Amino acid sequence: MIIFSNTTPIIALSSIGQLDLMPQLFNKVYVVDTVVNECAKGGKIIVPDLTRLDWLHCVESKNYAHNPLLISLDDGEKHTIEAALVHKADFTLIDEKLGRNLAEFLGLKVTGTLGILLKAKQQNKIPSFIACVKAMQKQGIRYNNQLVEKLAMQIGEI
Repeated sequence: MIIFSNTTPIIALSSIGQLDLMPQLFNKVYVVDTVVNECAKGGKIIVPDLTRLDWLHCVESKNYAHNPLLISLDDGEKHTIEAALVHKADFTLIDEKLGRNLAEFLGLKVTGTLGILLKAKQQNKIPSFIACVKAMQKQGIRYNNQLVEKLAMQIGEI
């Protein structure tokens, strides 16, 4: 299975010490070098050095033809979507609404951090979906509360 991740799911999961859910759920995850660079810049949330994670495979992003539909996205989203298309990804991990919509429009299957947490809860890899979401929100990561409630209802946490 080929999974490409954008920056935000990596930062969001890192914010609550749950980045290891990615290899537990997907074995190997691909990122473009732009995502590695964005995570390395640092910020409020500490992200581990992605180049040292054996389950994360980095691909170069500069050889892709740039799709004009993606011009309004940041470089990480743009290159992630382009790489996912070229490599025929099974899933692309993106949280931002515009990026998700464009990726789906271009034919990619998309999920995000909430989808990862939902799957992790369904596989008993985390004790609580809601607790993880609330912990991320305390770190400044925002999610639509109606969507969170809808997903929590699906797994019986509400």
